[in-house]
Amino acid sequence: MQFGVAGYAFTRDTEAEVKRELARITDVKQNAKGFANYEQWLRGTQLEKKMSIEEYSVSNRGLRSGLTGTPAQVQDRIGEFKRAGVDLLLLQFSPQLEEMERFSETVIQPQASAVAQ
Repeated sequence: MQFGVAGYAFTRDTEAEVKRELARITDVKQNAKGFANYEQWLRGTQLEKKMSIEEYSVSNRGLRSGLTGTPAQVQDRIGEFKRAGVDLLLLQFSPQLEEMERFSETVIQPQASAVAQ
């Protein structure tokens, strides 16, 4: 059996840059239709309503996985998941190509180099 975690992921070099990117991706006011949809969802759902507007802005409550931060912070979080038995990560990025490349360069490649040594 495999265990996986889905999450929204990004890295930035500093805490200040991480905070700016979080503010950018969770700004639902930039899209009034999206915010109206969020309010409609809250009124009509039978599901758990403990969801912040920031979580709504990133699909599937992707920020709850904690895969955002500096490269070292994200590597540490992935290590926590691995120790807990997670062997599959389903990651969401936006903009997809640029953020996937950054993730590869800052999180995956350094880890692969460290393991190879």
